[in-house]
Amino acid sequence: MGFFYFFSVLFIYSFVCLYYVYSYRGNVRYDSTVEYFRKGWPIFTPFNCLLYMFTKKRAKKAILDMNDFADLKVIEDNWEVISEEAQALHANKYFDTVKDPNAKSYFDLGFRTFYKYGWSKFYLKWYGYTHKSALKHCPKTLEVLKKSKLVKGAMFSYLPPGGKLTRHQDPIACSLRYHLGLKTPNNDNCFINIDDQFYSWRDGKPLLFDETYIHFANNNTDQDRIILMCEVARPMNPIGSFLNLFYRLFMKFSVVPNLPGDRRGLFNLVFSSISPILGKTKGLKTTNNGLYKVIKYSVNTILTVLLVYLFYGIFKLITYFINI
Repeated sequence: MGFFYFFSVLFIYSFVCLYYVYSYRGNVRYDSTVEYFRKGWPIFTPFNCLLYMFTKKRAKKAILDMNDFADLKVIEDNWEVISEEAQALHANKYFDTVKDPNAKSYFDLGFRTFYKYGWSKFYLKWYGYTHKSALKHCPKTLEVLKKSKLVKGAMFSYLPPGGKLTRHQDPIACSLRYHLGLKTPNNDNCFINIDDQFYSWRDGKPLLFDETYIHFANNNTDQDRIILMCEVARPMNPIGSFLNLFYRLFMKFSVVPNLPGDRRGLFNLVFSSISPILGKTKGLKTTNNGLYKVIKYSVNTILTVLLVYLFYGIFKLITYFINI
C-alpha cells in the first residue's frame, strides 16, 4: 500500500474520528472548534478512537464503578499511610519546587499549562520508571502501589484554595484516571466535573474516570486539596491491548523529573529546549502578529507531519506482524 493511498485513508478516518469526538462523544460539547483544537488534543483523536472501539464494556463510560476494579482496593485501604507522605511533601514545599520556572520539572508537556491556576504535582512513577526522589520521600506509598498491577503511573496532585483546572480533555486514551482523596476540604465546593457529572473529593474515597471526556475542577474553598492521582490500565480486548503497546512506549518518553537526579524523558528534554523560544514568540502577537502566526502554524504543521509518519510506521509494523 503506497503512502499516498495510506494518507488518503488516514485523512478520511481522522475526519470521521474528529467529528465523532467533537459532536457525539459524551454529554458535553466544546463551545467552538477553536476551543476543541486548543484543549481537545485532536492530533491524538484518530488513535484514541481505535482504543475506544476495543475497550471492554465496563470501562465505556465517563465515571466508572470501583467494584469493577478490585485490584485498586489495596490503595484505598492504605490511604492514611499515603496521605502522611503527601502532606510531608507539602510541608516541605516540594509542590512549589517542581513548578519553579527555573527547574527542569517545570517543562511538563502534558500538565504545565495548569501551573498558572495554582495546580502542582509530584511524580511517583511513570510507565516503567520510578522516580529517585519518590523513593527517597515516598517509600511507603511506592510499596502500596506495587501491590496493584493496574497502576502504570502515579503522582500526588495539589490544588490550592481558589485553584482550578479549566475544562479540557487529556490527550492519550491508553489509561483511565484514578483519584484518591488524601487531604481535602471534604466539601462540595471542591469538586471535579466529568462529562457534566459533579464529584467532590473526600478523604480516603476513590474515583475512577475516563480522562478523555471533557472535565474541569475547582477548589472554591479556603483549604488545600491533595490527592493521589494514578494512571490505570484501560481494560481492552487483545486487539486493543496490542495497539496500546505503542502508546505505552510513547508514554515512556514523557518522564518528567521532580528533583535533580530524576530521569528526564526525551519529550521533557526537547520541550525544555524549545519552550523558552516559543514563549518569546508570544510577544510577537502584539508587535508582529503575522510573523507570530507563521511560526505558530509552522511548528504545528511539523508536529502533524511527524505524527502522520509515526502512524504510518505503526501501520506498517502492524501489517508486518499480520502477514508473518
